[in-house]
Amino acid sequence: MKKNGIINADISRVLSYMGHTDTLAVGDCGLPIPDETERIDLSLKLGVPSFMEALSEVSREMKIEKIVLAEEIRENNPHILEEILKLVNEMDTECAVEYISHAELKERTKTCKAVIRTGEATPYANIILQSACLF
Repeated sequence: MKKNGIINADISRVLSYMGHTDTLAVGDCGLPIPDETERIDLSLKLGVPSFMEALSEVSREMKIEKIVLAEEIRENNPHILEEILKLVNEMDTECAVEYISHAELKERTKTCKAVIRTGEATPYANIILQSACLF
């Protein structure tokens, strides 16, 4: 049995398989997930678990060099954006931030290793994490 960290077997497996520049998405309960992308569904009910709970845990176990957000988050969900940027600033490494349209973000989930679906029920609470190299 795993002693600490993420105990969800699917998330742990995907993180272990990732290499430099591979991507993983964490999304709200409304984010459409392409059929060709693995879905890791954590949602229990609206709001549970929250987007930030899932993102915080993943960021503890993944070295991230870039995040991708929907441009629309700036106007439509500034509270979550503030929490994301605070988390990024607390990381032990430089992390680029890219803003794209929500439509483009949904398109890019097709190339993610997986999309983690949370119970989050606020708009544009979606992120793509690009893996950094550990050395």
